[in-house]
Amino acid sequence: MSKFNNFEELEVWKKARMLTFEIYQISGTSAFSKDFSLKDQIRRAGISVMLNIAEGCSRRSDREFSQFLFIAIGSIAEIQSSLYIALDQKYVDARNFKCLYEQAGEVGRMLSGLVKYLRQSSGGNTG
Repeated sequence: MSKFNNFEELEVWKKARMLTFEIYQISGTSAFSKDFSLKDQIRRAGISVMLNIAEGCSRRSDREFSQFLFIAIGSIAEIQSSLYIALDQKYVDARNFKCLYEQAGEVGRMLSGLVKYLRQSSGGNTG
């Protein structure tokens, strides 16, 4: 089993924290903040990424950790899809959309890389 002392040391968690911060910033402005369902949904997805990384890190096996990382990857897709809705409704401009979308994509790639690492370190039996 891979050893991580705590989730705070994981670079992917740090990036997910920054993404969630940015989501809160952008969804708290103008018309976006008044679309309660979309605002809450995209915020919950950001929170989900952070929390699943943290919870998975606390598990006792790479297999369990990987399962939580897969959930976090799904939440990344949810963020990206929500951003399209925000763009279509003109809650975000193209520049902010691109920045957040790419930031989410980076976190997603990091999560996938961590899953791959966990698979290799445990002999390929994490999924």
